[in-house]
Amino acid sequence: YRKKLAKGHGMLFLFEKPERRGFWMRNTSIPLDIGYFNAEGRLLEVRKLFPYNELTVSSASNRVLIAVETNRGWYEANGVGKGARIDIKALKSAIERRGQTNSALED
Repeated sequence: YRKKLAKGHGMLFLFEKPERRGFWMRNTSIPLDIGYFNAEGRLLEVRKLFPYNELTVSSASNRVLIAVETNRGWYEANGVGKGARIDIKALKSAIERRGQTNSALED
């Protein structure tokens, strides 16, 4: 039921193990992009997500551990393309500050 996403913000999805992932847009009224990242934090691909589209937008890779949804065009506007990296140590630290853990981020 997402109707807006603040500029420069995103939605992080962190999974327990790498595999092929898929997202859809039921009840989401804004256009988004989704970046699929591997366990090393490397961006594998960016796909477009369309409002209210219930067709699954799957990753090409079966190595996806992290997905980040952003407003449409954010990746391109910020020069974030295939091969860019998330700082896994910083991500792990941010998760721990929230009192959470994720075994997939363990060294």
